[in-house]
Amino acid sequence: MADAQKVLVVGGGPWGVALAAGAAQAGSDVVLLTRRDPSPLPERVRIVRTVAEAMKHARLVVLAIPSGVARPALRDLGEHMDGSHYVVHGIRGLEGPELLTICDVIREETPARRVGALGGPALADDLVAGRPSVLVCGSRYPEVCEAVAAALGSDHLRVYPTSDLRGLEWASALVGCLTIAVGYAQALKTSPALVAALISRSIGEAARIASAAGGDERTVLGLAGSGDLLASISQAERPEVVLGTALAEGKSRDDALKAAKLRVEGVDLIPRIVKWTEQRGVRAPIFRALSGGVIEGRPARAILHELMTLPVEEGA
Repeated sequence: MADAQKVLVVGGGPWGVALAAGAAQAGSDVVLLTRRDPSPLPERVRIVRTVAEAMKHARLVVLAIPSGVARPALRDLGEHMDGSHYVVHGIRGLEGPELLTICDVIREETPARRVGALGGPALADDLVAGRPSVLVCGSRYPEVCEAVAAALGSDHLRVYPTSDLRGLEWASALVGCLTIAVGYAQALKTSPALVAALISRSIGEAARIASAAGGDERTVLGLAGSGDLLASISQAERPEVVLGTALAEGKSRDDALKAAKLRVEGVDLIPRIVKWTEQRGVRAPIFRALSGGVIEGRPARAILHELMTLPVEEGA
């Protein structure tokens, strides 16, 4: 392992374990910083318990933790970090009412400036099993994308680079919300044609929002946005889909979250996105329906009526 890429993955949940597994399968020397004891632990992945020990291992740091704990975790990591570190994250959240991206938080809490994010349609189970998967790595620094591709890329994990970091972070967060709607619509036995319309209009809306946030619409129209959302059609085990399905079946929000098992960032994020779009005059009817209808438990018939009677946009 002397010549192997050295990678530190922070977070012992399913996504952190999956990214660690993907890196190990690519031949990287991987340590996983976690208080948990993942079982099974992927082959060739070692657990470390302290930040000081973990940060001695690698220049490439991959974050796979909930957005709500990202800032304090990064503050701890930052005490053992310098400008030579590359920090990338695979977090679908945005922080606070201002909707700061996680890379914004990384820059505020650590000396790292060469930062990036992971997105796209890859599933945790596929990465662990070594099934063919695709990720997108976004960074303004080409060397960050190159380091991620070298550490994770293999004959069964393709890593596509983009310089539109902001667009990628917003696309990942927005798609994480919209996937709830896909699960909801499918559970209602909505026709494939209407699901297709929902996905198409959702991507258009997400592109409009991401552009208002400073991202490139084309990023949302690519793998990180439309590719990710299209994949959710057949990803019945995806936590956001499970949540949407449970809500469509009439379960309460709390019971639906229990059914999803894993944290779904979109539940808390959707109302903040709605408020953000209203403050900036960005039209977001699907997100409003998600916030005031799906998440809050309005009858499906009322939600569908609202969406079907909205003014028709030219060029739709």
